Amino acid sequence: MAAQITPPSSSSSSLAFSSEFNVWKPMRCCLFKWVSQVCPRIRPTNHFRIKSSNGHPLNAVSMQGGLLGLGMDGSPLAKGINPEEQEEFFIDILDKEEALSTLSITVVGASGDLAKKKIFPALFALYYEDCLPKNFIVFGYARTKLTDEELRNIISTTLTCRIDKTENCKDKMEQFLKRCFYHSGEYNSEENFAELDSKLKKKETGKLSNRLFYLSIPPNIFVDVVRCASMMASSANGWTRVIVEKPFGRDSESSAELTKCLKKYLTEDQIFRIDHYLGKELVENLSVLRFSNLIFEPLWSRNYIRNVQFIFSEDFGTEGRGGYFDNYGIIRDIMQNHLLQILALFAMETPVSLDAEDIRNEKVKVLRSMKPLELEDVIIGQYKGHNKGGRAYPGYTDDSTVPKNSITPTFAAAALFINNARWDGVPFLMKAGKALHRKRAEIRVQFRHVPGNLYKRNFGTDLDKATNELVLRVQPDEAIYLKINNKVPGLGMRLDRSDLNLLYRARYPTEIPDAYERLLLDAIAGERRLFIRSDELDAAWSLFTPLLKELEAKKIAPELYPYGSRGPIGAHYLAAKYNVRWGDLGGEDD
Repeated sequence: MAAQITPPSSSSSSLAFSSEFNVWKPMRCCLFKWVSQVCPRIRPTNHFRIKSSNGHPLNAVSMQGGLLGLGMDGSPLAKGINPEEQEEFFIDILDKEEALSTLSITVVGASGDLAKKKIFPALFALYYEDCLPKNFIVFGYARTKLTDEELRNIISTTLTCRIDKTENCKDKMEQFLKRCFYHSGEYNSEENFAELDSKLKKKETGKLSNRLFYLSIPPNIFVDVVRCASMMASSANGWTRVIVEKPFGRDSESSAELTKCLKKYLTEDQIFRIDHYLGKELVENLSVLRFSNLIFEPLWSRNYIRNVQFIFSEDFGTEGRGGYFDNYGIIRDIMQNHLLQILALFAMETPVSLDAEDIRNEKVKVLRSMKPLELEDVIIGQYKGHNKGGRAYPGYTDDSTVPKNSITPTFAAAALFINNARWDGVPFLMKAGKALHRKRAEIRVQFRHVPGNLYKRNFGTDLDKATNELVLRVQPDEAIYLKINNKVPGLGMRLDRSDLNLLYRARYPTEIPDAYERLLLDAIAGERRLFIRSDELDAAWSLFTPLLKELEAKKIAPELYPYGSRGPIGAHYLAAKYNVRWGDLGGEDD
């Protein structure tokens, strides 16, 4: 008689032990507990075990706390194991399922830049780290006519091994490329997707098939691809999941329509709306920093925090790729998704657990508590041509792919507020722009001034110089540092502002995985914590849609700023309106 065990995860199917499993051996690999903490001792592996990024495995049951289970003869499986050893004792329950199943990953839009530069390299990195199952295949699908070998030649130029792990790199690449195939077809052709299905079945050779489709395509063909894939190329006996790249519409109405159309063919649990910024290491570390360190949680409120800044800057313009950008602009491209998602993670209340739905519930509460954006709290800009260092930099409208009379913003700054007890009155400032003086993405938390500061004479009239500031640098050179005031050694009383610094490359010499690796692994594992739920999307668009419509209806011209500058002057006035100084303009962090 089979014993049914359902793991506490979002896995699409329960796992059963049958009489065929007459030997259950301890796991020999890197596994995590069903609870959200990492197993203290990691064991090496030479075969596959899925682990999602929140520490939940999808193929193990912990023996912790006396949950030992019984063998076929009714005896305890962990017979003879000491209580101290139970914490590390796991039993493998997927060896047989793994041998009978195939993971098929189809990259739709395989000939595009995103697929070549990010998705295929991320899949190879997961394979290189033994994070993909034993039986997996990768198919590229696009309109471009290519053979299997031509696809392999294209993607082989973008594959790299970990800097700190270069052994057998060439062999690994060859093994990975042998699992890559290609099928050419139209995105709206059910016949072409039926042909893809036939090819997939031949490679799956009758095994249980789990299928993941990654839509690396323009949003106007999302629905056609989902319709064809769901009707003609879904798995008949396993799960089918679809990763959808942003943008998810242009406003509330188009986003709702897109969601409605996708749900004609997929359930919400099958849709994985990806925002790659949520997979970045420092964004992942944000909740760890807050919820696992006692010193931060008591300070995380309006009582101690004066303002919070979310800053995204690029040191290059559109430069020939303005066709897509001009249709969306910097607010839709960066602020409404990347920065707003980070803000929700930053400001949310403590979730009940690390379960995906618990975390996303708290994020939605934050978004629904936010005051709608008003035009007076927003500054938009557009970069213009500029000569610097003997070199001429083109303006946005100098780009041949951009209309000459375009008023699409390439820069935006906004002040947002959360109307709840924790954050009432605290300005959350966002700033995003192209063609600025440096490339940087960071979160800056500026704390309140010390009441009755005994040393205020040493700082003069500018108390901002004495402000404690916590900075999480998302990219480049990932780091966390806290600005504090201390005495300079010597006989006099001279104060200095110093950093308590965690520089990732110094503390953790191993290469940091790319965000797409983490997100692909989570999608394979069925872990939705880092993906956007439909009600999150609705709440996010409801904040920005009225503003976007007003900007477009009134045809408000953006303030011009020179290529390579710090952005439009208006952004400084916006910050000053709320008694804030942008933290990235002091020069000390350059």
